[in-house]
Amino acid sequence: MADQERIALFIDGANLYATAKSLGFDIDYKRLLKEFQNRGKLVRAFYYTALVEDQEYSSIRPLIDWLDYNGYSVVTKPTKEFVDSLGRRKVKGNMDIELAVDAMEMAEHLDHIVLFSGDGDFRSLVEAVQRKGVRVSVVSTNTTQPAMVADELRRQADEFIDLIHLSSKIGRDPNERPERAQKFHPERRQGATVSAGYDEDMLED
Repeated sequence: MADQERIALFIDGANLYATAKSLGFDIDYKRLLKEFQNRGKLVRAFYYTALVEDQEYSSIRPLIDWLDYNGYSVVTKPTKEFVDSLGRRKVKGNMDIELAVDAMEMAEHLDHIVLFSGDGDFRSLVEAVQRKGVRVSVVSTNTTQPAMVADELRRQADEFIDLIHLSSKIGRDPNERPERAQKFHPERRQGATVSAGYDEDMLED
């Protein structure tokens, strides 16, 4: 039965944040989980992000904490800081290997992988997983200029889902203000929809 299709989500946190930001909406991670629970048997929802370890407070930590307690398997690692050739401070935080290893290990237990990323580096991973008989959907967007999804990744996927078409189902309700969640937990002002706070100018692949 289609409703018993075993699904796993693999979310490239920084990439999804940048994509949603480019489309002008915030992800409601509670609604995202529910949306895919309704599409089959959701086996696991992985969320990958790099963390700046030496910062006293990181704006992404409230989101990580919330995801950890609410049905997501969060995979993190420390970022590496360096100075580029122009003297600009950059932070390197690539989670591609961690995501790829988990996807390959999980493949035999799944019918369908949903990859939230437009990164073309994942094309060979998608191909390898497909050879194991797993269907792969890629969630990103090509409605922006430039497109957030690499053409080779989109072509390799069994299905391409434009994030803009999911916005009504997994986007934060603009009427749901952060103040409501603040009453419950002041230091987690936006709960499930807290902004990830990535600085794309600093994050390097």
